[in-house]
Amino acid sequence: MESSGVFPETAAHPRRHLRGFLSLDLCKELEFIHRSCATAGYRTGVLSTTLAHLSATGCSHLLLPFVKVREQLKEAVEEAFDCQFELFVEFTGLISWCKGASIGWHSDDNKPYLKQRDFSAVCYLNDQGKDFKGGTLRFQDGEPSSIAPVAGDVAIYTADYRNVHCVDEIIEGERLTLTLWFTRDSASDEDPKLLNFLSQALERNREGPFYPLPASDNMYLFTYNGSSFDLRCARACQLGYTFYSSACSEKIPEDSFEMLSKPLFIGREDEVFEKEFVSSMHALQVMQFYHWKASKAAKVRGTKGQAEQEFISRKHSYTQLVLSCDKELAESVLQCNCHVEMENLFSWDDFALAIENWERYTTELRRKLSAFMPSWLSYQSIYYIDDPSELNECEK
Repeated sequence: MESSGVFPETAAHPRRHLRGFLSLDLCKELEFIHRSCATAGYRTGVLSTTLAHLSATGCSHLLLPFVKVREQLKEAVEEAFDCQFELFVEFTGLISWCKGASIGWHSDDNKPYLKQRDFSAVCYLNDQGKDFKGGTLRFQDGEPSSIAPVAGDVAIYTADYRNVHCVDEIIEGERLTLTLWFTRDSASDEDPKLLNFLSQALERNREGPFYPLPASDNMYLFTYNGSSFDLRCARACQLGYTFYSSACSEKIPEDSFEMLSKPLFIGREDEVFEKEFVSSMHALQVMQFYHWKASKAAKVRGTKGQAEQEFISRKHSYTQLVLSCDKELAESVLQCNCHVEMENLFSWDDFALAIENWERYTTELRRKLSAFMPSWLSYQSIYYIDDPSELNECEK
């Protein structure tokens, strides 16, 4: 990681550009989480995945990939700005800016309800030029005067008037970030609130199985220039999939969106995969997991040869869900080359294997979360535990 040393908080424009702070593997894992779970965000053209939302939708275990990087970022901010006090994480979230999104000059504490924010950290998860166009971070004064997003890089700066900034309009594609705000105010620490959410979520689903739960339909409605589309449908379509039901067409309501929260199947072209998913969110998470791991799966397949496709049926046995989703708009707003990449790599055999690997991934994260929770609750703090003895101590 490239850094520029200590920058006292008393400086005129305290900010740092940390290059290569996040590994590309972590960037891809966080991208998988966001593309699986995001909802319409806090402003037009923005999608968000908050840790509270993950807890509320059966995905508490997906907090684990955030834990180490939250600690590392807090330490980086404290060191870079020579903080003589402890900082707390006030907010953690994945945020993507889509075509047309931008924001003018502002500081991150510019509202009365944001005054608790002292420092900002913006971690870039994909690359300007390759994955999207536009989206440069610009500062009104001081150096660096602008930061072009590169996957793994981080911008850290004070959240006050000394770092007034803007973000250029996204011309095409989707700009993904992990964004955190830090505070000196312990009352604004997000950890106790998250632990309350986590405790409730784990209590509701103590025995499993651990499938993602859909939020209300309106949370997936993305509005753009007076038109709209459903994010679940758009994400599936991006990767070349269509949703199907085993029910006959007469039993499917005219408004098929309610079917997205019920058991369904997925297909590509004239084939349907004969495994039932508990909801569209379950299917979408597996699709995105497969896309995350597709190139690796293709290499493994190349060494083992092609297996029999046991789970494929012709689509005449199923009813395609006809959803009023503006696909052209979705493709324009969320433009990426995912579909082309998937066409070159796709295999139903690999997809079947991805389901097993997704279940192992989920189970392992659940196991860690269950092991960490007693310590977290004891200290009212979310942190990574490397030492098994600490876990044993908290279980006594």
